This record gives sequence, C-alpha cells and structure tokens, in this order.
Amino acid sequence: MRRAPSGDAKGRRAELRAEILLRLKGYQILARRFKSGQGEIDLVARRGKVIAFIEVKFRESIDAALESVSERQRRRILNAASAFIARHPKYAAITSRFDIIVVTRALVPRHLLNAWSASEQNIW
Repeated sequence: MRRAPSGDAKGRRAELRAEILLRLKGYQILARRFKSGQGEIDLVARRGKVIAFIEVKFRESIDAALESVSERQRRRILNAASAFIARHPKYAAITSRFDIIVVTRALVPRHLLNAWSASEQNIW
C-alpha cells in the first residue's frame, strides 16, 4: 500500500513546480527556502531590476492560498526579506516585490505578482 506524501513533500514538490515556472518566465533563482531568525522565504528570484520574495502555496484555489497567508506570516516573510537584503547588499537598490505562487492540481501554477507590499506591514 502506497503512503500519501507528507505535507513537507507536497510543499517541496510545489516549490519545484513554482521554480520551473519562474525559470520559464526568465527569472534567476537566488535562494530556495531562505531562513533567517525572523522567518523563511520559499523562493527568492530576480528578473531584470526586480527581486521577488515568493511564498509558494499548494491549495485547492487561489482564494484559499491568499487566505492562508496571514498577516503574521507576511510580517515574517518581510523580516526575512530584510535579512536577505542585509546579507546581500548588492540587491538593496533593486525594486523588491512580494509574490505568491499558487500550486493546485492544475498543470500550470498561478503567479500572483505583488500580492502585498512592505508598506502595508509598516516594515520598510
């Protein structure tokens, strides 16, 4: 009897699908599962003069994915993004954006650009 994949295994597969989508769209992956003392970012990617801090969610719908990213989680992602920039100051002058990639059972994940802003959280 085959076991169902764990939540972590589903998350890793969702992140891989998200990464493939980003590469196809011309993004360079700068970091996967970036961790700081304040939080974690699933993917950090750059395209042109934009650096995107991306939360990947495996959910049944886009609405469910958006609802699953709480204010507390956004704050932790923003803090981790700040730590990423501090460790990599060459990206400080590049425009930052916070995206969500929703992975569903559908073939192609959905990339939601600028899902929230740092100013909404009063971080930067």
